[in-house]
Amino acid sequence: MFDNLSDKLDKAMHVLKGHGQITEVNVAETLKEVRRALLDADVNFKTAKEFTNTVKEKALGQNVLTTLQPGQLMVKLVKDELTQLMGGDTAGIDLSGTPSVILMSGLQGSGKTTFSGKLANYLKTKKTKKPLLVACDVYRPAAINQLHVVGEQIKVDVYSEEGNMDPVAISNNAIAHAKQHGHNVVIVDTAGRLAIDEAMMTEIANIHKAIKPNETLFVVDSMTGQDAVNTAKAFNERLNFDGVVLTKLDGDTRGGAAISIKSVVNKPIKFIGTGEKMDAIDVFHPARMADRILGMGDVVSLVERAQEQFDEEESRKLQKKIAKNQFGFDDFMSQIQQVKKMGSMKDLIGMIPGAGKALKGIDIDDDAFKGIEAIIQSMTPEERSTPSVLNGSRKKRIAKGSGTSVQEVNQLLKQFNQMSKMMKMMQGGGGQKMMQMMNKMR
Repeated sequence: MFDNLSDKLDKAMHVLKGHGQITEVNVAETLKEVRRALLDADVNFKTAKEFTNTVKEKALGQNVLTTLQPGQLMVKLVKDELTQLMGGDTAGIDLSGTPSVILMSGLQGSGKTTFSGKLANYLKTKKTKKPLLVACDVYRPAAINQLHVVGEQIKVDVYSEEGNMDPVAISNNAIAHAKQHGHNVVIVDTAGRLAIDEAMMTEIANIHKAIKPNETLFVVDSMTGQDAVNTAKAFNERLNFDGVVLTKLDGDTRGGAAISIKSVVNKPIKFIGTGEKMDAIDVFHPARMADRILGMGDVVSLVERAQEQFDEEESRKLQKKIAKNQFGFDDFMSQIQQVKKMGSMKDLIGMIPGAGKALKGIDIDDDAFKGIEAIIQSMTPEERSTPSVLNGSRKKRIAKGSGTSVQEVNQLLKQFNQMSKMMKMMQGGGGQKMMQMMNKMR
């Protein structure tokens, strides 16, 4: 996500490094590179030009703080302006109404049906709602089947009507069904087309008029770049939608749609799709995204994801085990499982400040833990609970059983022992000791 743009902006900021002060010449040079980086990322030309003009005005009008170098000041100005360009504040979703009705719109192939499922899953697990998915794509039987499959996967009810070709009637009947069966959110998945056409626009406008949704979302494939922005504009003129959903953001290294769509249609980006799994959905936070684009990571989102997987009861049990020196490989394995639930490794590493840049070009596989899991699964229950019993012959057997080498088994043991020591140190009021150790390592 945004890899190319991050690299180019980083190079642009280097123009100001070593300069004692901001001048019209070095600002112009830096912003020329910034504009080029934005255009390469498929940002709308008008948007890129206005963006750099605003940053230039602010940069030249600044009394440079003595604590800030010109390069740091420019990064700050670009970050603030990027945040504003992408919407400034985080936009919420309107869940008022009984039931609350959400209408999904967009072209065919934009990921509407999959996203409808992700949104239902998000509202069910994070907002404790009881959603109902509604299949209103009457032209493509595969779309109705797909929605039923998605619903089954996330254990959410799906409403569809066989043989009925009137999406307005289906959506109205679905709302009545939701009221009868206690569903407090209705998500209406509509038909998409391969291109904007009058029949399609009229149909979705009729559904919109009939069901009066609390929230109309426009789903767009971010990999289509500027086309995505133009499509959003056409839909907005007919539907006056409430917000944008960007799908497949994990597959686009440019990210121009994310940056320009708000300024073109003046509607906020509300959600982003960050992968294929049903939980790969994030609320869009402009400030956090600006941080990530500029290579500053996104620690807040990382902590939030960790907290979602955090089990207080398990944590208490773990603390007791650490205190009694009983931390074993089964506990280590359960920690790995929690990390895996947080999302793809590449995405998580991108949230750590500086890590994305340091690991650039290295392919981080989601199966990074496979070898570790195989080694632990090849151990006996005794070996997992009491790692100190692992001698040479046991290690050979484990290596053979897991398809790894004795060297890899030893490496895992070393990492495990270091982790155990660190946990013990943090528990025994050793937070201070830990800080001292980290300071020495710098």
